[in-house]
Amino acid sequence: MALSLQQKITDPAQGVYLIGTTPPKAGTDIEKTTRIAKKLLARLNEIEYDGLIVYDIQDESSRVAAERPFPFHSTLDPRDYSVLLRELAQQDVITYKSVAQRDAAEFTTWLTETEQQYALRNLVLVGSPSSNGDIKLSLPEAYQQLAAHDAQFHLGGVAIAERHAKKGNEHLRLIEKSAQGCQFFISQAVYNAQATIDLLTSYARSCKQQGLSPKRIILTFTPCGGEQTLTFMQWLGISVPEGSKYRILDAANPLNESIKICRDNLQQILQHCAALDLPLGLNVESLTNRREEIDAAIRLFRLLKAMMELHLAEKQVA
Repeated sequence: MALSLQQKITDPAQGVYLIGTTPPKAGTDIEKTTRIAKKLLARLNEIEYDGLIVYDIQDESSRVAAERPFPFHSTLDPRDYSVLLRELAQQDVITYKSVAQRDAAEFTTWLTETEQQYALRNLVLVGSPSSNGDIKLSLPEAYQQLAAHDAQFHLGGVAIAERHAKKGNEHLRLIEKSAQGCQFFISQAVYNAQATIDLLTSYARSCKQQGLSPKRIILTFTPCGGEQTLTFMQWLGISVPEGSKYRILDAANPLNESIKICRDNLQQILQHCAALDLPLGLNVESLTNRREEIDAAIRLFRLLKAMMELHLAEKQVA
């Protein structure tokens, strides 16, 4: 019998390979939503993957003063899109949920609906993008509400290497989130290999020192087709070193150059972290709905998955 996504995530001997996507715009009717989902899945027929991630897109304008490069559009409920993709693809889905907009009672109702009406079990909770604004529920409070709920969810969290580079404590946040129920973590898109290496190393060392088994960290990669996407990446808080930035902007084919950069970054990460007792995974997303960037994401997935499969095989015979 094939392993479920939960089983793969919790088994360090297994690879975990995911595709990230966002729901269509709010107000999209079910027929068009279904067409969009089928078009995505037709592209994914070229590759073998273990599941899909459906993001909960929020307006993050309170986080930075700079104008958002792409206009913000609210989306359909990620749960609706998760259920549709699960049914069409016959694949497990991880659903993101931003918790700041609902108070504790509303969030508890949301959890009950998610379990009973949607039958979704794999969740990643995210907090407010900044301390500004109206925060009705903090992330630690949401974890408490979930722990008190009768439903059994497979809970994940986010890992942000850029935050570790600034504050030096992201690895401790991961350990704290594990104590609050997180069974895996998904990173922000990786363009700064050294920041990711530093986070992974600190996390693995701290787990070893405390006698803890590290949770799987799923590394996210995304292609970049040019200046506007690059500006959006940096607006989102993704750290792009100057050398990588100009490699993309000055290349004859920016998309292909960004794929090479992602390949180089993953290679560095795997080499530096080979000796760590730390299960990794792969997630590939496209930050825009441009066809060329979505197609590039498929090429990127194929390349990075082959690298991670080789790394996993080498670890098993070491």
